[in-house]
Amino acid sequence: MPQLRKDPVLKQWVIISPERGRRPSDFKNSPPHTPDDPKTCPFCEGNEKKTPPETLAFRKSGTSPNEPGWWVRIFPDQDPILVPTGDSGRMGIGMFDAMNSIGIHEVLVEVPQHHQTLQNVSPDQVREVIWAFKQRLLEIKKNPRFKHFMIVKNSGSGVSSFTHSHSHIVATPIIPKRIEEEIDGSREYFHYHDRCIYCDIIRQELSQPARIIHQDPFFLAFCPFASRFPFEMMIIPVSHQPFFETLDSDHVTGFASILQILLKKMELLLKNIPYNFILHTSPISEAYRDFFHWHIEIIPKLTQVAGFEWGSGFYINPLSPEEAAKFLRES
Repeated sequence: MPQLRKDPVLKQWVIISPERGRRPSDFKNSPPHTPDDPKTCPFCEGNEKKTPPETLAFRKSGTSPNEPGWWVRIFPDQDPILVPTGDSGRMGIGMFDAMNSIGIHEVLVEVPQHHQTLQNVSPDQVREVIWAFKQRLLEIKKNPRFKHFMIVKNSGSGVSSFTHSHSHIVATPIIPKRIEEEIDGSREYFHYHDRCIYCDIIRQELSQPARIIHQDPFFLAFCPFASRFPFEMMIIPVSHQPFFETLDSDHVTGFASILQILLKKMELLLKNIPYNFILHTSPISEAYRDFFHWHIEIIPKLTQVAGFEWGSGFYINPLSPEEAAKFLRES
């Protein structure tokens, strides 16, 4: 079973998962496994038996679970970083803290056909993906063992093992370090200003729109002022919303639209560049409602994090967010 171990200095939890790579040969640099043949791709419609049983699927009436006929499908990851069974097993190992890596790690297959992507399908299909995220997170939220969940998409060569368009849903029994840092900063700002810091960032960006890529009545997309990476983007709801999973119908449609717009712009400007997107939503507690504001980060993989960045915590970005936003607006 994987294990969570806590760094006592940085207070950061690390997942130790020996099942994912046991020998030095497992870590050699080699091209990622990308099954381009739909006959062998486990995510393609018709290959349902190649995956664990589904936990949720949107499918045609009259079709059976784990059979063809779906247009969005979710199932446990074949090689999970967390597992849903067992107890937390909290323990002390001398001065160190550890616990069993209990949680949920699921794959959401976004399209049934191998050649489809979120960029080239209909807006309705992207909206269905967002509904699936929302529905699954609401179900996971009912389990009191989990304190936080996120959605992560790894797309492209070197960041994903599969070319078929998909993303991951991960629920954890602890609040991740990065989210804790955002909570601390948001809480401190709220304490001094009695306002949500993200709501103020939205007002600031709207007043100085050089970093804005796209906006509509529901969402704002922009390159953050202190972007860590070239063409780093953020999507955030204009109204204060702490919980992604409580999106109403209008916001589901709006989010699907602006997400597809940004992915299309990125594809036109940065052809075939791998990218990640990550959902940052409030932990599963009402305690963060007033000062946390959910958002999505989209990060094209254009630069490498090197020794200085790892050692200092600084990031070196060779492109200003204002220039990046201009290129994206015009693409």
